Amino acid sequence: MMNLYDSSLFFDEMFDGNKPKPHYRSFHHKLTFFSREQLEEKYRQAQASFLRQGITFTVYGAQDGTERTMPFDCVPIIIPQSKWAMIEAGVKQRVEALNKFLQDVYGQQKIFQDGLIPRQLVENNPYFKPTMRGLQVPIANHIFLAGIDLIRDEKGDYHVLEDNLRNPSGISYVFENRDVMKEVYPEFFSKHTIRPLDKQMAYMKKALLAHRPPSMQAEREPKAVLLTAGMYNSAYYDHVFLAQHLNIQLVEGRDLVVQDLKVYMKTIYGLQQIDIIYRRIDDDFLDPTVFREDSLLGVPHLMAAYQAGHVSILNAVGNGVADDKAMYAYVPEMIRYYLQEEPILPNVKTYHLGDDSQREWVLEHIHELVIKNVGASGGYDMLIGPHASKEEIALFKQKIVEQPYQYIAQPTIKLSRAPAFQNGRFYPCHVDLRVYVMKGEDCYVLPGGLSRVALQEGSLVVNSSQGGGAKDTWILKEELQHAKSSSRRVVLDGTLL
Repeated sequence: MMNLYDSSLFFDEMFDGNKPKPHYRSFHHKLTFFSREQLEEKYRQAQASFLRQGITFTVYGAQDGTERTMPFDCVPIIIPQSKWAMIEAGVKQRVEALNKFLQDVYGQQKIFQDGLIPRQLVENNPYFKPTMRGLQVPIANHIFLAGIDLIRDEKGDYHVLEDNLRNPSGISYVFENRDVMKEVYPEFFSKHTIRPLDKQMAYMKKALLAHRPPSMQAEREPKAVLLTAGMYNSAYYDHVFLAQHLNIQLVEGRDLVVQDLKVYMKTIYGLQQIDIIYRRIDDDFLDPTVFREDSLLGVPHLMAAYQAGHVSILNAVGNGVADDKAMYAYVPEMIRYYLQEEPILPNVKTYHLGDDSQREWVLEHIHELVIKNVGASGGYDMLIGPHASKEEIALFKQKIVEQPYQYIAQPTIKLSRAPAFQNGRFYPCHVDLRVYVMKGEDCYVLPGGLSRVALQEGSLVVNSSQGGGAKDTWILKEELQHAKSSSRRVVLDGTLL
């Protein structure tokens, strides 16, 4: 069946011409033993497993119901350890620089004084929260969890597409994809040495509890909760999964109350003080007395307790100013400025449409480019020039002229592809990779992350809300040289799976 697969035109994760790449050879060899019927049965088994476990996401406005299982594809993305080491170093470097930037813009603002970033670009940003000025966040860390989105170009080089520093979602799917893959395709795990995920939740819990509020007594153990918007939120499954695996209470705003600048959870035994809130609701809904007064999701006076040092909020309030698509273009300069290092992972070239000359050039070449709203996510309010109609192009030209600072432009990169098996056949699909960085006293990178795939043939949009799906991501362990006296393989950090 793989004979009909065409890997030309784009960089392919699995194939070099018609031959599998060295790190895919063992997987490809095993795959050839399955018949079409067996693969179709395994596909149905995987979808049934997701449905049985309630692994779903919500699509707002969908006509055929809002609750859907995450489309899953059985062909994993496999990354050799040497390549992964570069990715890991690159995302750690990026998150460190972005955290220093957040400390700076809410502190001394030296980056403005030194002329690297225009002050108005930050202070006019809707995600900039003046209430955070001068606030000392625990362990000087604004970013507890980051999701860094990577793509590969036609040469196979990795680029950062986007930084997600507010409420990056999808981490539960990394674990569930692995579990379903092991359940449905145990054959693949007998000969591959793959970095396991089993300790990652312990690392995340350690990072979470490191954010003790400044006024907390040293002898007390911190009490943490996960604050959700509720079961109708698109990422609610993610919230439930994380609360269960971090062994913390899942709460809604109505479950919490502020008294004497301290936060308490209502329980059947009375009020229990809460020290750390891992929130999965946006800044504007956190506290109706400070932000949106019509919010029913937050906790009145929560910001006062936060500013008094009696509670930690993760990720910190105001992080959106650093992951805004307009700020993205400056991240390489932030790395040089704050760390005195060259960026390990490059950006995609980005045009600022607030600049007259750049805007003029973009409007002339809009049919070649991707246009993005700096405040939108999930593939919304975006134009892919080569695939757009004349009407869509005219609409976006008008939007850019009316609100030039609201949009950026980027070249259309030939995103890498990988084989997918859907509807009884293999065909190439575009992929990207969200890498999760967990930061406490130490910095951890989840091995592999979430490989997202544009399952609609020819589509460039990988978001699940727009028809995308997910793949398991394997990081191969480095292996020692074969011992001459034994045919058994030995690995550096574990046994064979």
